[in-house]
Amino acid sequence: MSVTIAVPKETASGETRVAMVPKVADKLAKLNVDLTIENGAGEGSRIPDNSFKDPIKLSDKPGDIFGADVVLAVNAPSAKAIGKMKQGSVLVSFVQAHNNPDVVKALNKAGVTSFAMELVPRITRAQSMDALSSQASAAGYKAALMAANSLERFLPMLTTAAGTIRPAKVLVIGAGVAGLQAIATAKRLGAKVFAYDVRTDTKEQVESLGADFLMAEGVKAEAEGGYARELTDEEKKKQQDMLAKNMADADAVITTAAVPGRPAPKIISTEMVDAMKPGSVIIDLGASGGGNCELTKPDETVTHGSVTIYGPSNVPALLAEHSSEMYAQNLFNFLQLIVVPEEGQEDAKPADKQHKLEINWDDEILAKSALTHDGETVNEAAKEALGDKA
Repeated sequence: MSVTIAVPKETASGETRVAMVPKVADKLAKLNVDLTIENGAGEGSRIPDNSFKDPIKLSDKPGDIFGADVVLAVNAPSAKAIGKMKQGSVLVSFVQAHNNPDVVKALNKAGVTSFAMELVPRITRAQSMDALSSQASAAGYKAALMAANSLERFLPMLTTAAGTIRPAKVLVIGAGVAGLQAIATAKRLGAKVFAYDVRTDTKEQVESLGADFLMAEGVKAEAEGGYARELTDEEKKKQQDMLAKNMADADAVITTAAVPGRPAPKIISTEMVDAMKPGSVIIDLGASGGGNCELTKPDETVTHGSVTIYGPSNVPALLAEHSSEMYAQNLFNFLQLIVVPEEGQEDAKPADKQHKLEINWDDEILAKSALTHDGETVNEAAKEALGDKA
């Protein structure tokens, strides 16, 4: 019997992405799995239902979707929808357990094995499955465009009959995937770009993109997995003093700082915003985690004096077509770890091979990205963050 895989329509407010696109669905169908897409799932990404071709099925019946062996989603379904999933089935999606204890509780109650895409380890073998990076790339690109669109100034230097206009100065805080993409995009648009990261080993990457790397003396905070650790109070003071000086001269600031599984670190104080130039803007990509700026309000535009602070919580959804395409490919690569060929098919043609659902818990990627299994939360960081909430 074929493995059944289903993709529901996203229900979160403002979510336009979808977990499957036609060209990836076609590749998945070649594994001889039974793939079903919920009617209208691709509408937000401009993917009409008729883009999915036979043998891929379309359905508007919840039983067809949530009764599958594997459910693929961008965001975890609601607790009510999870209750319709069968015991022992698998969910692969972003979960953000620390923000969604009710979802984790529902997964455990239903006996669903869940893999959270934000937990995929940053190791070489998992690069093609790293959905956080693919979506952060989209966010960084769009953030630079948002900054350019929001400023009442040119980004590039312009030489005109009326004289020369100096390029705008853009400060990017955080040189991870989103930050590097923001740097590259702002640079392509002609801005003078500066960047800061507590991980000093990002200096070479920043400078390779043509930006100037800023350093706070005595602050170095590399941590496991390519992320940054939390700073001490003394380090925070040094960081803020350096940033305050550079923010005062910036036209646009893009913040991308994040600590996995925890609220976004507060880097920009109200006093630092007060010192910024009139008409300057802040694009806070940490908004969904509470914001890197004290004044940020998720999904709102805040005007503080003459500075405008934008707090978009789901920037990849603003580039739904390509964000969905990258995410679907991440899922396809991940699925090949758990949807594996049946034994004894060494001589079978690829089109004739049958596949089964099998989880190898000795696989580092599966072990580290698992959130729930057999009615229990198995990720230690999630257990610590949730306590008795799940």
